[in-house]
Amino acid sequence: MKDVFIVLTDTGTVLSKIIRRFTRSRLNHVSIAFDEQLGEMYSFGRIQEWNPLSGGFVRERPGEGLLKEAECAVFRFRVTEEELHRIRARIKEIEQDQDRYTYNFLGLIGVLLNREIPRRRAYFCSQFVVEMLACADVRITDTPAWRAQARDFAESARLSPVYEGPLAGWVGLQPVRVIGHPRSLRRRLLRVPFRRAA
Repeated sequence: MKDVFIVLTDTGTVLSKIIRRFTRSRLNHVSIAFDEQLGEMYSFGRIQEWNPLSGGFVRERPGEGLLKEAECAVFRFRVTEEELHRIRARIKEIEQDQDRYTYNFLGLIGVLLNREIPRRRAYFCSQFVVEMLACADVRITDTPAWRAQARDFAESARLSPVYEGPLAGWVGLQPVRVIGHPRSLRRRLLRVPFRRAA
């Protein structure tokens, strides 16, 4: 069995603030990572930090760009070698053809309207993560990909919460504080504002 990590962050962008008004959850960006130090972490988000309309497939790096000062929550779950291979293979396919993919802004409107707006080669971050897991028949939330939100991951009993606080703390750029009890983390994640780590 192999560990996979789901990372929820607050990127501090205008879009994330707008999403927060509707979701009432501070952490609204979702990424998937394949190592504990988050050296291999993927999502759909802003490609150019200065351009809010430059959305698409991104390989993210903690401590850089929009994640430089981000607050986060890190969750862990386990998959088989075969499941891991299928998830990573699908992500690599998208990465190799990333110019043909775009951020699914229309999909976010569909979430607000509770109506699926189908689009090819377009994802928003939580939709992307759910779809990547689905390609290996891995399901960690019962919410369909087209209306998945960060809070669906925070509420999932299939994920084990392992950390909350500054993203820089988790990856070793600051002292780390591992969380005490999973339920306490879920309560804090679903409350606004998000409590900073000590």
